[in-house]
Amino acid sequence: MSDGSISRKARCVEDMRRRILTQEYEPGGYLDEAELAETYGISRPPLREVLNQLSGEGYLVLHKNRGAQVAPMTHKTLRNFFMAAPMLYAAVSRLAAEHATPAQIMRLKDAQTLFRKAICDADTAERALMNQRFHAIIGEMADNEFLTPSLRRLLIDHTRIGMSFYNPRNQSLAAQRTIAADQHDQFIALIEQGDADGAAQLALDHWDLSRAEIETFATPAGMQIPLGRAPGDTGKKGTP
Repeated sequence: MSDGSISRKARCVEDMRRRILTQEYEPGGYLDEAELAETYGISRPPLREVLNQLSGEGYLVLHKNRGAQVAPMTHKTLRNFFMAAPMLYAAVSRLAAEHATPAQIMRLKDAQTLFRKAICDADTAERALMNQRFHAIIGEMADNEFLTPSLRRLLIDHTRIGMSFYNPRNQSLAAQRTIAADQHDQFIALIEQGDADGAAQLALDHWDLSRAEIETFATPAGMQIPLGRAPGDTGKKGTP
């Protein structure tokens, strides 16, 4: 395989991730292999390697005789997302504070700079992608082979949900955007200090910041059980 082919394959992987995260490739949709091969200028064998890689990362589901499907967002997956998110984000953030390297912290700061720029530019897609990158780097810092794949999958749906409900012209979300960006700065400071307990608590606070808006968007009208709560749990007792 030539170097040019390898480069085209790498570009294909990155571009398909971006298109899935920004919902240019819609959740649950099927992809045409012939069209993809033509779009990215690669032959079927390397394309299938790309599809297998993206399937392993949770971006796609491969079906025999039906091809590649963009990972669906069903009520079940959304419900599981809400159940898992706070636990996973807290565990990963705790480990990140314990294991982060200076080089990783520098990458986190770079991602935060781009995240703030996207907010200033009112760039919905870039904001969602930079938020995904920021938390993915925290996942790398955690350095846990059991948690990292779960975090990667969680961030796919978190980013896609954010693309659906986030509107940069919605003034009611302006305060939330400011707090979210400030909390990112706090993540950096706590991780730099090695404050595992503080990072874990901040992860829960950070999740709570966006949960209400996401839950309102993702819960179909008339559904009586909020996402992320067990049947019979009204949310009136204990922590919601």
